[in-house]
Amino acid sequence: MALKHVGRIASNRRKVIVAYRVIPGDPDNCLVVQTENLSADEHDSLIKAVESAAGQQAYEFAEAMSRNVLPDGRNMLAGFSRTGKLNKVPTSSVEMTPNNNTSILLSELNKTIAEQQGVTVADLALKGPDGKTVQPETTTTESAVDPVATYTAETATTTDGVLDDAALAAQYRSQADALFKEAKALREQAEELAPTKKRTTKKKETSDA
Repeated sequence: MALKHVGRIASNRRKVIVAYRVIPGDPDNCLVVQTENLSADEHDSLIKAVESAAGQQAYEFAEAMSRNVLPDGRNMLAGFSRTGKLNKVPTSSVEMTPNNNTSILLSELNKTIAEQQGVTVADLALKGPDGKTVQPETTTTESAVDPVATYTAETATTTDGVLDDAALAAQYRSQADALFKEAKALREQAEELAPTKKRTTKKKETSDA
């Protein structure tokens, strides 16, 4: 199975998880988490998030990170950023490795995706509320593992800048609203399948002496 967001530093083959393939306003660089710099519990939480359905559906993995927490309760994206574990590196120095037999430089992957969509690499970055959201096209290229197809299968969503606290706060509120609506819908579905049995209280009969 091909996994998005997984890569390694080309020069030393150290594994990384790519949070942002394209930094808004800085298209030649990306933001990565080097897995060997994490504690065992942080590493396990990060990999679990990557392998989750939400992680694989995310256009940029930072979106999924912002919805996950570390074992100590800190938000994953903010926690890694504030402890120096979210690092900016050139896209030309990172190889994406969707599986053990496939690798492609992130710079080349971004270039190929941009060419397929008829946009610049800078346009692949997530935009803020006032910018235009990139709508990736689904590629029709078929192969055993196609890295480009892996990254063009999903539609981009909007977000604010990379590490801005106000932007993160707004994103969290939006996500909380979405989760509340989802929970409400699930409760309604559950009620349809198996209505909650309401407890009835028996009134004690009193007799006049």
